[in-house]
Amino acid sequence: MLIGNTFVSALISGCCMLSIYLTTFKNDLEQIQFQDSFCIFRAYIAYVLGALFMNSLLLQAIHRYFTAVYRNHLYFQSIRFQFLLICLIWILALLYHIPTVVTGDIHYNVDNQICQIHLGFSFLTIYISLCNYGIPILSIIFIYFKLVRYVRRMNSRVTPVNTLSRAKRELKMVQRIVILVAILVILGFPFVVFILMSFFTDPPKYHFRIAYVFIDVSLVLVLIALFQFTEPVKASMMKRINRQLNMVAAIT
Repeated sequence: MLIGNTFVSALISGCCMLSIYLTTFKNDLEQIQFQDSFCIFRAYIAYVLGALFMNSLLLQAIHRYFTAVYRNHLYFQSIRFQFLLICLIWILALLYHIPTVVTGDIHYNVDNQICQIHLGFSFLTIYISLCNYGIPILSIIFIYFKLVRYVRRMNSRVTPVNTLSRAKRELKMVQRIVILVAILVILGFPFVVFILMSFFTDPPKYHFRIAYVFIDVSLVLVLIALFQFTEPVKASMMKRINRQLNMVAAIT
């Protein structure tokens, strides 16, 4: 369920980014230099979906940690608990981005043809950066190192084989989450540079366009990596593709 939530949030986020790009492309072609009625709403949803995606990865890491360390607490591994966590992050993501709309800090950027928070040394810029990316990424890395220490501690003492193998399996899953985060961090680096640059001087004219290209590429790579890492999904998709190919071959 948690992996499915990550897939859904990544796909919806990709669709939102596509909508923003299509609107920007349309405005460029028609030389429109004013915002449409949904511009601020699209920006708000983009922030919400970015937070949802990052926190979905954090939820997976938390779940893996609880499964390895608190293996006897079955409630933490239940579908009900996972569903409650998913509902919680969706509600929080919707709520803690409301200040961006209420304060009126989302502005239309004519050069980039999108609505975004004005980059600069401000509370809202730091707040959104931390809530959407900083806190989830640091938390995932913290959980990873905690789980590494836990597995090493188990290796150094007498531990049932099934318990140790389970902990190693969960550690491997968290390692995959860290790989996904690494992809996002590497390709999101230009955006981080522009944010830090804005604290001292004006970023380049088309900074949002440049940053969003890297973000879109990172989303595609993350979806491909998720597909590779999730064996049931991969097996199901390959089975369907082979079935379709066999049907085409039979018809021809």
